[in-house]
Amino acid sequence: MPLKTGFFCIALVLALPLRAEEPAFPDDNLEERIAKVNEGRLEFLPLPPAPGAHHHYNEISVSEQSLGDGWVGLRQCHSHLDPVGATQIVYNPDRIRALAVLSSKNLDASWVEGPSVQLRGIADDAEICIQAESRALQRLTDSRFRLRNGPYMRRFLDGYYPLRVTLNIRYPRGLLELTGYSPAPQPGLEIDRKAGNIRLEGWFEGRLFTQFDFHRRVSNPHIPPGGPKEQSKVR
Repeated sequence: MPLKTGFFCIALVLALPLRAEEPAFPDDNLEERIAKVNEGRLEFLPLPPAPGAHHHYNEISVSEQSLGDGWVGLRQCHSHLDPVGATQIVYNPDRIRALAVLSSKNLDASWVEGPSVQLRGIADDAEICIQAESRALQRLTDSRFRLRNGPYMRRFLDGYYPLRVTLNIRYPRGLLELTGYSPAPQPGLEIDRKAGNIRLEGWFEGRLFTQFDFHRRVSNPHIPPGGPKEQSKVR
């Protein structure tokens, strides 16, 4: 199933399926199945998806240098990939660099090709882990910064299906203070905040955007000038 995530814009594009597979509602008739398909509206799930559902895990590292140039460290893992013959993970070429495959399991092959990671021969319980740098942090003013992620989604044709997303965000607590975030915690979305660390767990269908706003605690002459300064509206 296609998956998009990303301030760095990721899309999984499927081809050459190994077997015919109904992603949802296999016993319903066609009209009932069409009526039940989520068409992109964000709906948090009160209970986590069944074991084995696609899990998208992200570790995001904001450094002092990130405050000047907007680039953050990224380690990302996709587990329980849908078994298909070929998939590609495509990134926004303007927001990704130093892309590399760290590890993979139950895949015939995986490699970096331009701003994408190509996968072939995805078997059951497949997993891939990737590292990169992503230009995800916006500098709004000299003292205000925004980390905006999304959309995260698991899409098949015109429908959206359950996805679990984990974000583990580390930031320099001596320099930054978290001042706000969206969406708010609710059934299907948990946010744990500590000084220097944010962990988000979400279970949902549709398209998820997340946003975290920070204020710089003290003036630091070592932070280089520049970085993106345009405002960004929550979508």
